[in-house]
Amino acid sequence: MNNFWKAVIVLGATIAAAQCLTCRQCPIGIFETCLFGNDVSCDNVTQRCFTGEAKFNATGSFTLHSRGCLDLDLCGRTLTGNLAGAGYTASFTCCNTTLCNGATSAQLPLTVALCAAILSSLWNF
Repeated sequence: MNNFWKAVIVLGATIAAAQCLTCRQCPIGIFETCLFGNDVSCDNVTQRCFTGEAKFNATGSFTLHSRGCLDLDLCGRTLTGNLAGAGYTASFTCCNTTLCNGATSAQLPLTVALCAAILSSLWNF
C-alpha cells in the first residue's frame, strides 16, 4: 500500500509540473533588444510561449517585438488595426516548451524544483 501512495504522489507532481510552462517575457523589444525582460509562468494550460512582432505601416521599417504567454487561439494569427491613426500589423508565433521563445539559458522552474525536493524527502520514508 505504501508504494501505491508513492506512485500517486509522483504522478500528481508530474502532472503539476507539466502544466507549468515558463516563458521569456519581454513587454517591449526594439531593434532585437528586450527592455525589461524576465521569465514568467503561464497562468493555465491553454497558454503558450510566444514571440510577437508589430510593424507600423507609417514608419515602414520600425518594428516592435514582444514575448511572453499567449492564449492558444491567438497563436499563428496575424492581426491588423489602427493605433492613434497609424496602421499596424501584428503577428504571433507560439511554442510549448520551457523558455522556447528566446531565453538564453535553461532554468529549472521553481515548481519543478520544489516538487523534486518534496518527492525526495517522501521517498525516504
